Amino acid sequence: MGLALYGCGATSETSPPRLEGTSGEVTRIEGRSGEANRNVFFDDPLFEGFALRPLIWDGWPLAELSGTTSLIEEEDLDGWYLQWIAAAERVAGYADESARAGHTISASDAYLRASSYYRAAYLPLYGAPVDPRLAEAFDKEADTFQKAAALMTSPVEPVEIPYEGTTLPGYFCRVDDSGRPRPTLIVTNGYDSTIYEFYLDFAAVLPRGYNLLLYDGPGQGRVLIKQGLVMRPDWENVVKPVVDYALTRPEVDPERIAIMGSSLGGYLAPRAASSEHRLAACIADPGLWSILEGLKGRLSALPKDVLEKLPTDDPEVLEPIVEHIQETPTLRWAVDQRGFWVHGVDSLSEYLKVAEDYSLEEVVSQIRCPTLLTWAESDPLAWDAERIYDRLTSQKELVRFYDAEGAGDHTEAKNRPLVHQRAFDWLDETLAARVS
Repeated sequence: MGLALYGCGATSETSPPRLEGTSGEVTRIEGRSGEANRNVFFDDPLFEGFALRPLIWDGWPLAELSGTTSLIEEEDLDGWYLQWIAAAERVAGYADESARAGHTISASDAYLRASSYYRAAYLPLYGAPVDPRLAEAFDKEADTFQKAAALMTSPVEPVEIPYEGTTLPGYFCRVDDSGRPRPTLIVTNGYDSTIYEFYLDFAAVLPRGYNLLLYDGPGQGRVLIKQGLVMRPDWENVVKPVVDYALTRPEVDPERIAIMGSSLGGYLAPRAASSEHRLAACIADPGLWSILEGLKGRLSALPKDVLEKLPTDDPEVLEPIVEHIQETPTLRWAVDQRGFWVHGVDSLSEYLKVAEDYSLEEVVSQIRCPTLLTWAESDPLAWDAERIYDRLTSQKELVRFYDAEGAGDHTEAKNRPLVHQRAFDWLDETLAARVS
């Protein structure tokens, strides 16, 4: 995922929901305050966010997940790792049994669940230097996903995309084996997800007749954990070789290549589209103006005059911010562990300086392709989506999601089917690509 954990956003008063740029209106559904943010597994918001991912992003059984989380004490990082590894090993064993008996569908499903649980095990360990347990769990995440992919009826092919003297790992997922040119969706993940997690969500485009091209770029997945490449703001230079690769595939219609980014990908995808004009459409979920502004949204408990001084290296300004981050487990993980590692920095002042470079300010007007932006009610990282919308000069839509729909959190994670409906319907119409 990206800059936030599930359920960690602040709520705000909002205007009635609407689809910007269309004639349609969405009727607001009233709900009880806070109902959307009830915890399921843990009181600790950090553990709760991590535990929800296999449930609401990957779609795995609640009872299997609660059986694992019930064995973990609040804030016990070692216990967290050991119990998720145990769950992953057990489920991988189920997969092996089915594979030996020739039950390929059951085996593939169980390998996918095991892959998710290996990923869940290492998330709290994010940070530099790389914990050996993280690297080992990541290898098992990749291995079990590959075992699952090899058994799938729809072709899911591992690929290596040439990139600046090395390669980026990816998966090319075909609609079928017909070889016909199809519209293709390139998916860009965020700060801490992987191609394996994103397959579970974005495979939803395959029945619509789209090929799916997943990749991890610098600062993501294997490229960070194994290759040691940190993230870069000029994401167009990452996506260009991905598009180059897509165009080598006869199954790809060169006129109908789209990109979608989730979480931090809500900045990376439009940044790429500002320069990579072979893209026919762009979806940013959410529309993210800049990392720095997103961080200020998450620091809204601090005085406004302090936030207005960012970025800075003034110790007097930084001291209350550092204290607030250290006292907030989700922020401490997101900034000090994940953020520092992904960007290759060692201090908050360095992080803030780097974050300033991740802005659409200078490039948003260069986006030519039709663009859809999402905005979620309780996600402060999404609240600048309107700013992007106002500056876009291409065909554009702004789609709002609300708590009462179960979709007001970061990347609308608790109601992904609603995101699929609205975003992929828009993509169908934009590319005129409905396939019977």
